[in-house]
Amino acid sequence: MTIKRIGHRYSDAKTGATLDVWFPRSNKEIARNCLALQAGIIKADFVTVEIDSVDSVPESAEDAYLRLHLLSECAYKPHEINLDGVFGLLTNVAWTNAGPVLPPEVESLREAIADQPIQLTITSIDKFPRMVDYVVPEGVRIGDADRVRLGAHLAPGTTIMHEGFVNFNAGTLGQSMVEGRISAGVVVGDHTDIGGGASIMGTLSGGGKQVISMGQRNLLGANAGLGISLGDDCIVESGLYLTAGTKVKMPDGSIVSARDLSGQSKLLFRRHSQTGQVQAIMTDGTVWSGLNSVLHSND
Repeated sequence: MTIKRIGHRYSDAKTGATLDVWFPRSNKEIARNCLALQAGIIKADFVTVEIDSVDSVPESAEDAYLRLHLLSECAYKPHEINLDGVFGLLTNVAWTNAGPVLPPEVESLREAIADQPIQLTITSIDKFPRMVDYVVPEGVRIGDADRVRLGAHLAPGTTIMHEGFVNFNAGTLGQSMVEGRISAGVVVGDHTDIGGGASIMGTLSGGGKQVISMGQRNLLGANAGLGISLGDDCIVESGLYLTAGTKVKMPDGSIVSARDLSGQSKLLFRRHSQTGQVQAIMTDGTVWSGLNSVLHSND
């Protein structure tokens, strides 16, 4: 299916490098304005981007931005759209409250707007901007917008608390509480809770290709870590970092590597308080009370 969208593009006035593209959901020509544009440090124009197939690799920064928008609009789920090579297409940008500029242009921007009644603020220097500056998802609460990148997929009913983080090409498929870290490539199922300080291994560091997912009604305890996939109705004890190579004692006394349990359902992973042995026991998932439905009614 061919996708064709109209975007408003900012580019560097000197080099012509694309800084960002905003694609309104209405697919209309809607212009933006900012102090960096008024100062002549960046330029703006409209661009039409057409993607013949989301399975093909992105061909330009404009193409990449459209794909990131589609993910954050929940038009596609993580891994349903090809993002190979996206880092090489995007420019490292200083994201400021006066508009996006190349990092070497920050001082020029500060000088150019010195007579304006604002204090220049730089929220980040990165290739990915904040999601909410481009796409505002429906039925979602986000405590700290700086911690959700464009390209994150947040399903209605998701709550991202202030210390929660969601990377691009990752996110939630249903109502979820996120107080920990959802790294690039990670997919979290409906009614799953990512506890405070918890972390899930992604696909970026070291070039890893193993996609980690969590099914439905799972609990990843506070300060826990996950390096394998979980099925449904699983619990990982607070403070337990479960990597693929972690040796786990099964109910029958056998010892297996955690990777051998990847994707299985109805398992409670815990560490024996006296021996330190990591154990897996069968559970129906009712050991924890599940999500508070009132907290995730985000209309």
